[in-house]
Amino acid sequence: MIEDGKIFIGASRNPDDSINKPEYLDLKFGNRHGLVTGATGTGKTVTLQVLAEGFSRAGVPVFAADIKGDLSGIAAKGEPKDFLTKRAEQIGFADYEFDLFPVIFWDLFGQKGHRVRTTVAEMGPLLLSRLMDASEPQEGVINIAFKIADQAGLPLLDLKDFTSLLNYMGENATALSTQYGLISKASVGSIQRALLVLEQQGAEHFFGEPALKITDIMRTSNNGYGQISVLAADKLMMNPRLYATFLLWLLSELFEELPEVGDPDKPKLVFFFDEAHLLFNDAPKVLVERVEQVVRLIRSKGVGVYFVTQNPLDVPETVLAQLGNRAQHALRAYSPREQKAVKTAAETFRPNPAFDCATVITNLGTGEALVSTLEAKGAPSIVERTLIRPPSGRVGPLTDSERQQVMDRSPVLGIYDEDVDRESAFEMLAARAKKAAEAEAAKRAQEETAEQPGTTSGWNLPGFGGDDDNRQGHGQSRGRSGYQRETVVEAAMKSVARTVATQVGRALVRGILGSLKR
Repeated sequence: MIEDGKIFIGASRNPDDSINKPEYLDLKFGNRHGLVTGATGTGKTVTLQVLAEGFSRAGVPVFAADIKGDLSGIAAKGEPKDFLTKRAEQIGFADYEFDLFPVIFWDLFGQKGHRVRTTVAEMGPLLLSRLMDASEPQEGVINIAFKIADQAGLPLLDLKDFTSLLNYMGENATALSTQYGLISKASVGSIQRALLVLEQQGAEHFFGEPALKITDIMRTSNNGYGQISVLAADKLMMNPRLYATFLLWLLSELFEELPEVGDPDKPKLVFFFDEAHLLFNDAPKVLVERVEQVVRLIRSKGVGVYFVTQNPLDVPETVLAQLGNRAQHALRAYSPREQKAVKTAAETFRPNPAFDCATVITNLGTGEALVSTLEAKGAPSIVERTLIRPPSGRVGPLTDSERQQVMDRSPVLGIYDEDVDRESAFEMLAARAKKAAEAEAAKRAQEETAEQPGTTSGWNLPGFGGDDDNRQGHGQSRGRSGYQRETVVEAAMKSVARTVATQVGRALVRGILGSLKR
């Protein structure tokens, strides 16, 4: 039942429960994206594991989030169990063998995998605004902040860099507003409070260096298997917005960095987006439109995106239309929304005259799904009621010691495990402030020396003389005009403003989702 150039998914059944035929996903259509849906406990994770194993065995790297920890077992060889061998017998899978797959574990918090980070600059204003749930005025201020940083050459690597830049903007809001548009101090303050909340939720672990290199999730092992990158997301799911924003950033990085390859014989990378509803919940229209654009265009980069979620209604119709390979597990139809979901799921399949999709969806057993994949010329196949094949890797999580053993022989061991804090916006602004302070102190000392009794310059301008009358008039004039000596911070920030003004036109180029183009 294993064929070259195809991933064996399972075997379809006839209405009398006899085996109909094997069901495959053709690798040359693997970059046409996919959807795996179904209620909790219906077998979505096993289907995801089967697909990930199939792609890896074909030499295709895979990235997947592990929400519950169950997917980690893919790094260990499967073990004979009654329900696995029984399923193999049910579908006539005589070639069934156990296997283990090359896995790299990742974790934003560095506890269950290698640290994975990006910089604030690389994330960009759109995704950072999404992460902070920023209002429209706040998003405008965030965009201005990135514009200033890009033009002035201020690297925004971590949250303290962004905070120091916001401090500058708040102290110079009036001057900057004339050049960039209204910068409200209230908006700046609310953004600073939101950053504090992000830090408390652990987002500071995500921002910094060394930043993740896309090439490190696109590796193949010595035996030709594609490396499976598994993101430990059990703790990350405590902050769903951070989880969704991270995966969306990674997707945008793939889109911006990878070259066009057209339609390859097999994908360059397959990306599984579990709990996909978190990406679209309360997302602004502009973000949904750009996600749709990325999904539509990224397949020409050789990347397949597979959304995994409970309800097909979780994915907007414009994105749903881009997903060619589908596995629909059981749905319940107790509420009006669930009934609508069943109807929507049934209508998206190419009908099978042997059964009614809407009826079958509510009666599917665990590990059973309606499957439709793209076949000749990219047309969807007739939907089939399919028993999903058993995985070759372990079904269930690794132990902590087993996970550590995998990490100890990881190809990226030692690359991402230590923080690097190089000079960036925080240090540069602090250095400019120190330089301005020293210049201010020297100027004050010079003025005090010039005001000592008996010192004179030998000639004077009106209002700048060395006699008492002139000095008195000069002081009164300053008092009437309201002039005050600029503070150290003001001097430093004016220096930054001058740098910005002299570098207009040198701003970095950003892509569809605001991430940097290299």
